[in-house]
Amino acid sequence: MRSSKRSLTGSLQRRTLLKSLLAIPAAIALAGSPAVMADSVNSTGLAVTDDTVKVGILHSVTGTMAISETGSVQAEKLAIEQINAMGGVLGRKIEYIQEDGASDWPTFAEKSKKLLVNDKVAAVFGCWTSASRKAALPVFEQYNGMLYYPTFYEGLEQSPNVIYTGQEATQQILEGLDWANKKKDAKKYFLLGSDYIWPRTSNKIARKHIENVLKDRVVGEEYYPLGHTQFNSVINKIKLKKPDVVFISVVGGSNVAFYKQLKAAGIDMTKEKPLFLTISVTEDEILGIGGENIDGIYASMKYFQSLPNENNQAFVKAFKEKWGEDIVIGDVTQAAYLGPWLWKAAVEKAGSFDIDKVREASPGIELTTAPEGYVKIHKNHHLWSKTRIGRAKTDGQYEVVYESDELIEPDPFPEGYQ
Repeated sequence: MRSSKRSLTGSLQRRTLLKSLLAIPAAIALAGSPAVMADSVNSTGLAVTDDTVKVGILHSVTGTMAISETGSVQAEKLAIEQINAMGGVLGRKIEYIQEDGASDWPTFAEKSKKLLVNDKVAAVFGCWTSASRKAALPVFEQYNGMLYYPTFYEGLEQSPNVIYTGQEATQQILEGLDWANKKKDAKKYFLLGSDYIWPRTSNKIARKHIENVLKDRVVGEEYYPLGHTQFNSVINKIKLKKPDVVFISVVGGSNVAFYKQLKAAGIDMTKEKPLFLTISVTEDEILGIGGENIDGIYASMKYFQSLPNENNQAFVKAFKEKWGEDIVIGDVTQAAYLGPWLWKAAVEKAGSFDIDKVREASPGIELTTAPEGYVKIHKNHHLWSKTRIGRAKTDGQYEVVYESDELIEPDPFPEGYQ
């Protein structure tokens, strides 16, 4: 069962390690501390000088996953630019080395080794799919690098070399299914995903929750390869099975074909018969799919661009000023933006760029000014966060229709779901 230790009200009164994520006057409180000699903050041979520190950015900017991962690159570059404008980290400006994972899992492992061994970066902000993370993970553990991973994922992992800034499965999936059951009276579910570890593990967790906790039924479960573009067969199966909810974890370019073919098949998603609930379509994907082709679906995420809080409004403004007024921001993009700020906070708390010291300093770090609201690093390297349900509109944005009352404690190894 999902852990629900949500009593964080008192912790909000503790000192805030990042006064602002954004380039606004209040952020001056976190300007980089005065520079000290490189050898005193770097005892392990990282690419740190008296003036600079090198980090890596590793995402797919080519191939089928580029539609999803480009926003993460943009977010990380924005955060780095803002941190540098505030004086950097321990008085050093951040320089990034960007590599392309090219939607190919062995390439992620190869580029990870280059960044850690050849470039000796102090941190890497990267990966997107679980397949890319799992390909890179042995490299980070072997060479003791630190990866800030932004994507919601299946859980069942807790590496000392990863900070998981997206949600693990119980935070995203269980809250979404509970909402569908309680608010939409759903009883029958059809599970649909891309064919790799995240959708399969996520649906394993979803099935256990549907059958064992909600006491409902799964009437179908299908998977298709990454990049797949022919969904007419599964659409016919959905029509035949008549589920109340189609629970979707299709990723990348396949989403464009799937939702366009749903509409072409005469399925009006605004009628919610069935209701389509995705855990993988953010505003970034809608930009490629087209709002008119996805109007009426629901998504279970921790962040939507439309969140009305002041932190998010400032973030969206800064993001659009850098990347263009027509740009959109999705859940993973926002989680990617948190990575450099969480790393900066850990480095400054540790007083060192050394990986072991940064790791030790990370648990307990909190951001009250994250665009999604308040987040805090758990001792298991995941983030406490809220979950929200959004309804897609024709303009490509989500209208938030539900928000969890409290922050949900991350539980990557949930009892009864493994």
